[in-house]
Formats: sequence, structure tokens, C-alpha cells
Amino acid sequence: MKEQYKISDPRVLKAVSHPLRVRLLGLLRSDGPATASELGRKVGESSGSTSYHLRELFKYGFIEEDDDRRDGRERRWRARHDYTSWDAGELSATAEGREAVRIMHLRQAEFVGRVMEEFDLGGWPREWADVAGTSDHIVSLPPAGVREFNDKAEALLRDLAAKYAGDPESRQVSAWHGAVPRSKEES
Repeated sequence: MKEQYKISDPRVLKAVSHPLRVRLLGLLRSDGPATASELGRKVGESSGSTSYHLRELFKYGFIEEDDDRRDGRERRWRARHDYTSWDAGELSATAEGREAVRIMHLRQAEFVGRVMEEFDLGGWPREWADVAGTSDHIVSLPPAGVREFNDKAEALLRDLAAKYAGDPESRQVSAWHGAVPRSKEES
């Protein structure tokens, strides 16, 4: 089971939802420990800017110094958790919480868009081209059905990651699932 950071304070969710902080935390999770300068080069920002945002992520408990891989001149940072979660129902009890969840949902959608924009089928063999992409479905489900969908998707992903761990053809992939009710005007 992967370690998670469960957020219950809307101020903490809002702090991590900054676009650059989301990217920095994601890079530390996917690529491992790095310095502010290394991350700055990856995201096209100055080391001063990335240093500031890394300190904010540290302040809220998302990252820590990587003592195992100290760099004499610069701090190395690593993610403290494999992923972040929050209870949107709990947070939506206040206007501040609803706004924090809304902002984070937008950041998640931006991330999916950026990954798809950067993905080039031409750089991958046919086996990957055949399976890469997204799909969308419009179905009628009650909240219990959406929860079941989410739970089963999470369980299936964990099972498949364990099944194919160590497979020489395995690569890191970005996998998404989600569901939101359509507005009444769209129905």
C-alpha cells in the first residue's frame, strides 16, 4: 500500500494547489530527489522561484530534505508521500474548502492536459501507441456507483502495478480516472 498524505485543512490543500508546487511535488514523486536548480531546469523556472515553492511544500509537510543524497552546495528534496488525498465532502462544508477543492480539481485537469499535450505517439513503438490515450463515457450512476467505480479502479491499478512490477517492458505511466456529475443543463 502506498503512503498517502490525507489533507483535512483547506489552507493546506490551497497551498499545494499552486501550479508550480503541484508540478514540483509531482516531479519529486515520479523522478525522485532533486535540488531546486535541477527542478528549475525541468520546469523552466529560476532556482530562486523553485526554492521558494519547495520551502512552502516543506512547511506544509509534503517534502523533506533528502539526507541520503546530500549535495554539498544545495539541498536535495524528496517527497514524503506517494500521493495526496482529501475528502471533498468534508472540505465542502465551508466556502474556503469548496474553493480549495475546486482549485485542486482544476490543477489536476491542467496536469492531464499538459501530459497529453507533451505525449508524441511518434516517439513510441506500436505497442504503446495502441494502448495510450484517454476515453470518456457518459453513464447514469448514483453516488454509490461512482464510489464503487473509483474504489475498483484504484484496486485494479494497484493489482496491475504489483503484477507487472519488474517486467522489462514496464514504464512509468500516468493513469487517470474520475467522474463528476453533469450540470442539469447538460443532462
